[in-house]
Amino acid sequence: MLARDFGLTETQRDIRDLAAGFVDAEIVPHARDWDRCERVDPAIVRRLGELGFLGLTIDERYGGVDADLLSYVLVTEELGRGDSSVRGIVSVSLGLVAKTIAAHGTDAQRQEWLPRLVRGEALGCFALTEPGTGSDAGSLRTRARRDGDDWILDGAKLFITNGTQAAVALTFARTSESGITAFLVPTDSPGFTATEITGKLGLRGQATAELAYDGVRVPDSARLGALDRGLGIALGTLSRGRISVAAGAVGLAQGALDAATRYSGERDQFGKPIASFQLVQELLADSAVDVQASRLLTHHVARMADSGIAPKDYATDASAAKYHASETAVRVSNNCLQVFGGYGFVDEYPAGKYLRDARVLTLYEGTSQIQKLIIGRDLTGIDAMT
Repeated sequence: MLARDFGLTETQRDIRDLAAGFVDAEIVPHARDWDRCERVDPAIVRRLGELGFLGLTIDERYGGVDADLLSYVLVTEELGRGDSSVRGIVSVSLGLVAKTIAAHGTDAQRQEWLPRLVRGEALGCFALTEPGTGSDAGSLRTRARRDGDDWILDGAKLFITNGTQAAVALTFARTSESGITAFLVPTDSPGFTATEITGKLGLRGQATAELAYDGVRVPDSARLGALDRGLGIALGTLSRGRISVAAGAVGLAQGALDAATRYSGERDQFGKPIASFQLVQELLADSAVDVQASRLLTHHVARMADSGIAPKDYATDASAAKYHASETAVRVSNNCLQVFGGYGFVDEYPAGKYLRDARVLTLYEGTSQIQKLIIGRDLTGIDAMT
């Protein structure tokens, strides 16, 4: 078996094993039902908080857990193995929102939001994508205008993870013709509404929403970071977030591979297990190598981030990990379904869910094509989008 823990410290292995036990006991048995009813049990959020998984890398002053990014990656991988819908809750509320508040917020903002977020008493959502702006985040149209000591926000956001469950929306709005600013918008603010998006291909258990801002008023103290500098915050956050998506993709692919390997030893055809057939072994072998390659890429960039170098110095590596791991998740889950044959086409078996959940990983937090452009620009020094 390909090694999965080479180079990990004892603490990192302990954190990963804690996450694996939690996933096997409290997520895997319910994943199919959550997928069918399109809703994860909200109680799982409190459990994530109790175990410290919503506070990894956040300062202990705010209730967080003293851990490195690689430990966060290991937990994210295990959550992805169990249910990508649960992994997404953590990646967004912790990875995109809490970490951004910790990095760019005032002490008052950190005191207000971080303890609740890390305990699982509140969730955050990352409100960047709009109906007309996906990859081109810089062209967003949601606006914030100054009104005395307040800001008034008008606009709409789309495909926002945790949108109907979040207590705070990290919102990016245009504050000048050339400037975008970040705001921490409480979701109980008058004029703020969240409408759940149902009928998704995958990630059905994860709350995904369309947000509307109709004259939402927030004080200037809700502004996160400097005026007109929000796009840099957003892009930097997404660069780090791609590490989390890559880890979740590795976990999903590992889960699919594990399921296909078990099934191949149980399913008999022509008087023997299908695992004995060379072409089935080829599907499994190709999948195993893909998963391990993606894992090593992801762990490599996590270690780069843990080394203390600036995010811009590992941004291309994060794109490479996200690109390779998300495409791997699609290939491996497709191979998994092939091993299951006709049974993979019904949701009594996990193969279909793995494939449906995997497909979106090549789309959000930067499509595979955007990742290729980032890598290509780094290789050639030429921006193909200009």
